[in-house]
Amino acid sequence: MSNKLNILTRGFFKENPALILVLGCCPTLAVTTSVNNALGMGAATTFVLLMSNILISALKNVIPNKVRIPCYIVIIATFVSMIDLLIQGFLPSLSASLGVFIPLIVVNCIVLGRAEAFANKNNVFDSMLDGLGMGIGFTIALVLIGAVREILGAGSFMGFQFIPSEYNMLIFVLAPGAFIVFGFVMAIVKHLVNVSEEKKKLKKIQE
Repeated sequence: MSNKLNILTRGFFKENPALILVLGCCPTLAVTTSVNNALGMGAATTFVLLMSNILISALKNVIPNKVRIPCYIVIIATFVSMIDLLIQGFLPSLSASLGVFIPLIVVNCIVLGRAEAFANKNNVFDSMLDGLGMGIGFTIALVLIGAVREILGAGSFMGFQFIPSEYNMLIFVLAPGAFIVFGFVMAIVKHLVNVSEEKKKLKKIQE
């Protein structure tokens, strides 16, 4: 049971795909101008990670090894098309905000990386947990960065304005601000993970 929980939760912070493994940086920097955009992108990526991991794991013994990468891309592209059409149909404003970055989930190295590194080698249930955990971790990273950028750059949170516009620091909704916030959030999370690991090691030694 603890092993299953570890597979699910390690993507939250310990092996966070964006903040620790530094994968998927393009959407991380591009769509985090607001929390709403971050949540939308995170949910879409989580769906694709979850479904592609399940299907790839289920078909790993059927897909020929020489063509596995093209097959993975076809599977991933299928689920990306599904979520893209769903967002266009039910959340047109979010679709307009995210633009091309939803279709570009097809080439997101997080998705293909989990397919090759985990789903291709493990059972369906473990692959489902891995995809869900990595997706949640990616969403956490996007929301943390998006919250800081939206609060400092637009004086709002999830569209709710609470800081007058004259006090906004517009650099945080521009590209330079994305890199600044990404760097600071990455450093803080990495420090917290290191502190947590050191505490665990110390506890084991004491036992």
